[in-house]
Amino acid sequence: MKESTKGMIRKHGWRLDKTVHNYIYFVFYYPYIKIIHSVLPVLKHLTWFKPMIPLGKMIFNRYHSKVLSFEDTQKIFRIDQSISVVSEANKSIIPFKYATKIIFQEPEFIAVMDCPCKKATKAPEPTINSCIAVGKGVASFWLDHCSKYNPRRLTQDEALDLITTLRRNGHITQAFFKVATGGSTGVICNCHPDTCASLQATMFSSRIDKSLSMNANSGYSINHDTGKCNNCEKCVKACNFDVIRFVDGHRRYSRTSCLGCGLCMESCPEKALSLYIDPDKPLPLDLNMI
Repeated sequence: MKESTKGMIRKHGWRLDKTVHNYIYFVFYYPYIKIIHSVLPVLKHLTWFKPMIPLGKMIFNRYHSKVLSFEDTQKIFRIDQSISVVSEANKSIIPFKYATKIIFQEPEFIAVMDCPCKKATKAPEPTINSCIAVGKGVASFWLDHCSKYNPRRLTQDEALDLITTLRRNGHITQAFFKVATGGSTGVICNCHPDTCASLQATMFSSRIDKSLSMNANSGYSINHDTGKCNNCEKCVKACNFDVIRFVDGHRRYSRTSCLGCGLCMESCPEKALSLYIDPDKPLPLDLNMI
């Protein structure tokens, strides 16, 4: 038995069911997600069916993500020591019932492999190799067991370069938390609503119940400096979620719907936009703050 498999068993302890689920999830990553993605169009037609709400909450509490600003992402890929924060207070950052542990063990050990969502949706080839594991536990398991998904080691700088390139092409950064993988983060993915099962699930589930979300807000909203803005509308094009509009020359911004990803700010040539911590949203996954 490979050491990475032993590590997975140690992580789950007596819960062999979770060990098996974790193993299947990664080794059969693509068919696992492909099945889920194929079911989503069917579920879209059942948004009227209210008994789906309890089922949706159960699923979303066990498989979800936290949107990251680029600054907070950089902090994750700059850490040089293991971090383990297991506390009820984490729910103020990751507002879900389960899977809220912030753990990065040996964070300089990084691997990237193909994103199953992007493979399932036939995303452009250059964007597919974009799921990143931070920490030896998950990264070594990918390298040992997931050769069909093209895993490879990355340095911290290479990981940030990859994320920067994908953000320039409209991908937001998310830290994923799953009960099946130990209830902690460690997988950082680069997601686009056209090719991400979790973002698509949130979009259709919100029609059933606005409280159903698989994607926790980054914790930030956008400040707009009208003195610097020249109404070029590049922020509108950068936003994947239609929260910024210009109507009759006036900017309209839906703060409550904004995930705080920061892509609009990064696209602004005049630096008229900035992020601020929004007290009405979950706290940021900011390692300095944590």
